[in-house]
Amino acid sequence: MRGAIFDLDGTLADTAGDLLAAANAALAPAGLPLLDPGADKPYAGRGGRQMIRRSLVLAGRDPDGADERALTDALYPDLLAAYETRIAEETRLFDGVEACLDALVAAGWRVGICTNKPERLALILLDRLGVLGRFGAVLGADTLPVRKPDPEHFRETARRIGADPARSVMLGDTRTDLDTARAAGAPVVLTAFGFAAEPLDELAPDHVIGHYREAPEVLELLMPA
Repeated sequence: MRGAIFDLDGTLADTAGDLLAAANAALAPAGLPLLDPGADKPYAGRGGRQMIRRSLVLAGRDPDGADERALTDALYPDLLAAYETRIAEETRLFDGVEACLDALVAAGWRVGICTNKPERLALILLDRLGVLGRFGAVLGADTLPVRKPDPEHFRETARRIGADPARSVMLGDTRTDLDTARAAGAPVVLTAFGFAAEPLDELAPDHVIGHYREAPEVLELLMPA
C-alpha cells in the first residue's frame, strides 16, 4: 500500500499565530523580547525551545550558555501550557486539505501524520480541527525514542497506517521534513505556504505545491499505483 505521510505545522495547518502567541505568553513574564508574527514566523515550525532560543538571541544572550539553557528548560513547560489553552484560536487547515485527503483515500492511499509536535498536543489540535479521524496514525515528537529527521519516525508512521515505507511520500514544509525523507530514501513534497526559512528552490524537494488541489496528481506522479 502507498502512504502519504504529512507533517502538521505549516503543512496541514497554519499554526504560527497560536504558537507564537504561546511563546510570547511564556516570554513576557521573564522579561524577554517578544517574537514578531511576521519576522519570526519560520521559528513557529521549529518547536517551543527554538522559539525561546530565538528570543534569547534577540536579547543579545547566548542561547547555549548554561544560564540560558536552564531558562529555556524552565520556560518550555509554560509555553506548552499556554499553547494548549489557545491551541486552535487562530489555527486553520490550509485551503483544500480535506478535499485532498478525500481524493487520496479514494485512490487507495493510506494517510498518516509524522510531526515533531508533542503527540498529545497534535491529537488535541487535530480533534479541534475536526480531522483526527481521517488519519490512520499520528506520531509525534515523543511517540518513539527518535523523531524527525531520523528516518525511523517516517518509516514507523508508514507501517502504522498499513503502508509500505518504500512506497510512501513525505509531505512537509521545512528542511526537517526534507532531511527526513532523504534519509528514508523517500520522495518529498514541500508546501509553498509553510514555515521554511530557506528558499524552496535551495532545498530542492521533488516537488512544491502551492495549493492542495495539486497534491493528489503530484503524489501519483511520484509514486504510481
